[in-house]
Amino acid sequence: MRTEADAPLAPLTTMRVGGPARRLVVAETTEELIGAVREADAAGEPVLVLGGGSNVVLPDAGVDGTVVHVATRGITRESVDACAGALVTVAAGESWDDVVQHAIAEGWSGIEALSGIPGSTGATPVQNVGAYGQEVAQTIARVRTWDRERQQVRTFAALDCAFTYRNSLFKATSRYVVLEVSFQFVLGDLSAPIAYADLATQLDTDLGARVPLAEARAAVLAQRSNRGMVLDPQDHDTWSCGSFFTNPILSVPQFDALQARVHDRLGPDAAPPRFADADGNVKTSAAWLIERAGFPKGFGMPGPAAISTKHTLAITNRGGATAADVLTLARTVRDGVYSAFGVTLVNEPILVGAQL
Repeated sequence: MRTEADAPLAPLTTMRVGGPARRLVVAETTEELIGAVREADAAGEPVLVLGGGSNVVLPDAGVDGTVVHVATRGITRESVDACAGALVTVAAGESWDDVVQHAIAEGWSGIEALSGIPGSTGATPVQNVGAYGQEVAQTIARVRTWDRERQQVRTFAALDCAFTYRNSLFKATSRYVVLEVSFQFVLGDLSAPIAYADLATQLDTDLGARVPLAEARAAVLAQRSNRGMVLDPQDHDTWSCGSFFTNPILSVPQFDALQARVHDRLGPDAAPPRFADADGNVKTSAAWLIERAGFPKGFGMPGPAAISTKHTLAITNRGGATAADVLTLARTVRDGVYSAFGVTLVNEPILVGAQL
């Protein structure tokens, strides 16, 4: 375990904004992770647990407390069975994309469409990471945590994690620190059924088809690169938190009201995307709303914070942005979409010490 005073935090995040931590603790084992959090809690110190830093906007003033950086490692094959598949436990600090690569190399199917997503494995159940028709909840078997309230290790089965779209039991509270995530993978060389139209088109196959795992990964990485969603230190379009807003989920009457506003603003032939929801609601596209509310790719340039030139859902740091710059732009976009269409966009990344 390493400890550093007045440690810069911006380099530990993909957005690269935020001030220093009064104390930074780098935990390299599960025992160190629990110990660092327990010690800070016992001292009454504010605690921020930081993984890969890909889904967080840190404040310019920094963190006046202890930041515990999760650097634990380990991918353990618990069991492999031709019928049940592979049960694999991953330490919270493992790079998520490294885990995806490892799964594909081992012939473990179920997370290949989540290739290229930055950040650590421990963060994936928190926001139920998803992309290209897959969600991590589809393969999670259990999540092992440190319960800061009870001061004990607690393990949650997948059904107890309250997974919903980009949400979980763990997202709205700092009570639980994710220690390990166990996955149940299907054995085989083929992907899960392709569930995203653009991905199927790129693979020259049909929705619902299965393709070799490596081909699925390559296609996903190409899609993400085209959208500026694969980290590249030289490309400011990738200095982001990925999608800054979640896709709105509306009741049928709310969607009908949105459709009426779209017709009034854009004409009778315009139609917002609609996707069926398991609960009878309608999911629509935040990117579609943002663009048609007057915020195209590159909006905000040449300012320090701007919408990505490749994807309207990403707010990017053009090299000298502050957290205040990022949040100001995010509020401008949110308010503009509400004014145009009556839909309130919700931020996907965690905003430390701030809210939109």
